[in-house]
Amino acid sequence: MKRLLSMAVSAFAGTPSAPAVSGTTASFKVYGNCGMCRKRIQKAAESAGATEADWNSQTKIITVTFDDAATNLQLIHDAIAAAGHDTEQATAPDAVYSRLHSCCRYERRKH
Repeated sequence: MKRLLSMAVSAFAGTPSAPAVSGTTASFKVYGNCGMCRKRIQKAAESAGATEADWNSQTKIITVTFDDAATNLQLIHDAIAAAGHDTEQATAPDAVYSRLHSCCRYERRKH
């Protein structure tokens, strides 16, 4: 038993711990309706450099964490809009919005 415990301790002693996630966290409104929207919105945010993205379909709020040395909030807004979802600071192109699945077509703000 002592030998087994010693081997387990040795195995973990040299394992580096994961670095702590640091960065800027921001929340903002993104228009959408459903789970498909959630997946698309979060993927777009991550494609623009967000290390974490969580969109709530009830509140329409996304919370993103990102390294501001690698990206910025406007790039994240722009990527989400390019995927078809209006945000507080960026409007999706009409052509992209019109290609969203019918359940994903939210009521658009006047622009």
